[in-house]
Amino acid sequence: MNTYKDYIQEIEERKGQGLHPKPIDGAELLSEIISQIKDSNNENRVDSLNFFIYNVVPGTTSAAGVKAKFLKEIILGESVVEEITPAFAFELLSHMKGGPSIEVLLDLALGNDVAIAKEAAKVLKTQVFLYDADTNRLAEAFKKGNEIAKELLESYAKAEFFTKLPDVEEEIEIVTYIAGIGDISTDLLSPGGDAHSRSDRELHGQCLFEHNKEMQKELLALKEKHPNKRVMLIAEKGTMGVGSSRMSGVNNVALWTGIQASPYVPFINIAPIIAGTNGISPIFLTTVGVTGGIGVDLKNWVKKTDAEGNVVRNQDGEIVLEQTYSVETGTVLTINTKSKKLYKGSEELMDISASLTPQKVEFIKAGGSYAIVFGKKIQTFAAKTLGIETPLVYAPSKEISHEGQGLTAVEKIFNKNAVGTTPGKILHTGSDVRVEVNIVGSQDTTGLMTSQELESMAATVISPIVDGAYQSGCHTASVWDNKSKANIPKLMSFMNDFGLITARDPKGKYHAMTDVIHKVLNDITIDDWAIIIGGDSHTRMSKGVAFGADSGTVALALATGEASMPIPDSVKVTFKGEMKGYMDFRDVVHATQQQMLKQFGGENVFQGRVIEVHIGTLTADQAFTFTDWTAEMKAKASICISEDETLIESLEIAKSRIQIMINKGMDNANQVLQGLINKANKRIAEIKSGEKPALKPDANAKYYAEVLIDLDQVIEPMIADPDVNNEDVSKRYTHDTIRPLSYYGGTKKVDLGFVGSCMVHKGDMKILAQMLKNIEAKHGKVEFKAPLVVAPPTYNIVDELKVEGDWEVLQKYSGFEFDDNAPKGLARTKYENMLYLERPGCNLCMGNQEKAAPGDTVMATSTRLFQGRVVKDSDEKKGESLLSSTPVVVLSTILGRTPTMEEYEAAVEGIVLTRFKPSQKQLVG
Repeated sequence: MNTYKDYIQEIEERKGQGLHPKPIDGAELLSEIISQIKDSNNENRVDSLNFFIYNVVPGTTSAAGVKAKFLKEIILGESVVEEITPAFAFELLSHMKGGPSIEVLLDLALGNDVAIAKEAAKVLKTQVFLYDADTNRLAEAFKKGNEIAKELLESYAKAEFFTKLPDVEEEIEIVTYIAGIGDISTDLLSPGGDAHSRSDRELHGQCLFEHNKEMQKELLALKEKHPNKRVMLIAEKGTMGVGSSRMSGVNNVALWTGIQASPYVPFINIAPIIAGTNGISPIFLTTVGVTGGIGVDLKNWVKKTDAEGNVVRNQDGEIVLEQTYSVETGTVLTINTKSKKLYKGSEELMDISASLTPQKVEFIKAGGSYAIVFGKKIQTFAAKTLGIETPLVYAPSKEISHEGQGLTAVEKIFNKNAVGTTPGKILHTGSDVRVEVNIVGSQDTTGLMTSQELESMAATVISPIVDGAYQSGCHTASVWDNKSKANIPKLMSFMNDFGLITARDPKGKYHAMTDVIHKVLNDITIDDWAIIIGGDSHTRMSKGVAFGADSGTVALALATGEASMPIPDSVKVTFKGEMKGYMDFRDVVHATQQQMLKQFGGENVFQGRVIEVHIGTLTADQAFTFTDWTAEMKAKASICISEDETLIESLEIAKSRIQIMINKGMDNANQVLQGLINKANKRIAEIKSGEKPALKPDANAKYYAEVLIDLDQVIEPMIADPDVNNEDVSKRYTHDTIRPLSYYGGTKKVDLGFVGSCMVHKGDMKILAQMLKNIEAKHGKVEFKAPLVVAPPTYNIVDELKVEGDWEVLQKYSGFEFDDNAPKGLARTKYENMLYLERPGCNLCMGNQEKAAPGDTVMATSTRLFQGRVVKDSDEKKGESLLSSTPVVVLSTILGRTPTMEEYEAAVEGIVLTRFKPSQKQLVG
């Protein structure tokens, strides 16, 4: 097989798509290219040189190993290439980021040729991606008296790899580009339907603005008109990057507007600048930091007030906003990184200190947060090896402590898991903290990027600090198409070798599990004091505290077992009153958002903060419905405060489901899953003995705000409406428009229903089964006037339903049931009026495989109502995805329209929808 010919053919095919050659990551192809370089008469020699120098993926790819080895031969004089001098070979090694390149540089630095050793040391002093094997070599050489090793350690102790970098420029001139009015979902920057191409950065870059070529042309024209300025993408009258962390979204923005990270590595750009009237979504802002970018909270629209200082409202009761300064497309502004102000000419517009904290400026200087994380670790190692105090180089971590003030739940968790803080010091909100991570999750549409990040940071095995990590297959569960067949096995193999529990077995010994990642993470979290990092915005566990993260932060957590962030503010949510028997817990979730906004005059106090919800009596399965939705509340994270007995019940459920995974053969050589069961048993014993009760905040903890939800006001089902025709564009697709069922008058046509996604649990499937039985008993048959798509979250739930008899009920009424032996190869484009039992996984909620027909009105249990996510617009009407409880969805498909309250109450009569009651206990420590 001639891999080079195949590569040339692929290049020709990519030309037809307007693409450059794909970066090389395989050893076989690069070995052939090197052979052609060595052959001075080879007709492909010039092209091969260009490919070798400018088009090889760095890090731990097999191609990087071959490249590093050849560069070593050139430096040692074993191979002579006129175009690549030894000095240039060293320069190329300096851009390879770690892994094989570090191994080669250490070989040369610790070798016998003094001149070469000094040159290698010069390069090594600039490198930060060193792992245990590398630092161990240095430490051993130092102990043996090697002078180069000592020189390197002294440089590392001073963090010269950071201090000798150029300072961040004082003034950054920018030109604005309004990418949208209102909240901008990451789907605009990296559509879910293009998830398959995320690891091919140039190809994926074509989908920016959902393939809107006119917007792309406008952006290019703006860059051409302002060649010496940086483009700042803006969400006018909204928040930038809602919906997910979406590293691919930041990558796309950087590709179009950022700076090339290395001249020898194509399509990897850094330092994007983005902004929003209401700032940047918290998890998306973290992703911006990964790339050394800047995220700005513009606050250019504010609430209008009258002479007495009262907020002015329009005739519909909506708050009136007024513009304090314009950022219309093409506006030239200046970011001053010293004064930390935003200017228009000489006019100061606002203080942007929050965008330019000392830590964020370090990210900008280093080209991203990874280099800072690894740099700090290397500096600490070097100082310890030399037997000296670690010099203060980096901005000191902020440690905020208030004497006599209690701790919120998140403060307690961060204090327990903190690394490198002042011994004995209690830290409160605002403190910068490095924390150990207990559980990590990687999902399948970002996983290929995570694996690339791991390769680029030269990581080869999971950190021993991590209790457990899981690689899902849920986002590509609906359709096993050629793209999935090409990408997913490769991903599973990489992650399995790295040390994760994988949904698919690369060896094919256990049944493929397409379970929704959040549900699996919720099951394998066995400690209420845990910290969880997951590659999805809905990493919101009902045990511990979980943070949705970009693929890079996930990679960092896998490689180092750590994460870094400030301790967030908390908002306390408690409940009073009593639930009506016909209400579902999903209605409580929506009512929480509605009542919070009402209590705080339209201000979303949840945004960017931890919601500490005193759920008390609900087990983890049902409580997850609340924590999951907190992503739509724009919260940074959420924590459930449970009664001791409830937490024990949740841990027992988790143990049983982990055991099922073990029984299926999913545990690995390190017996990670068995270790989780052992830890769960230990935690249960601690709770039962009173040694360590369930996590509770202190009675004198301080909160940003407290919200009391009155259940007596929740008297009918609540629906989150995208409000697609609102005259104010900024108020569409926000998740903040929560309406009662009666608003629709029982007349709104529903074209398709969806029960599935991470928002449902086993109880929802049982409710569905019981409703179908009740309808047949009353009417003699079950007839659907709109299609109903059902996707259970996990196979465990399917198995439990089969044992309990509910799956048989669903089979009886279904017109389609998934078959794992013959999974769909194409996405469904048309639906009949019947029940579809789909494979466990994300299905319609993800929007990358299955979709409703354009222009449909969908009633769904899922989390996403963004434009184009579940349903696209048609030429005739806007697609809309209304979000509601399982009973409302089911009844809407039976009727083909929204039900009246009378119809709804009759349909759920006799069905226990939830057992939620506000706790009667004081859930404080």
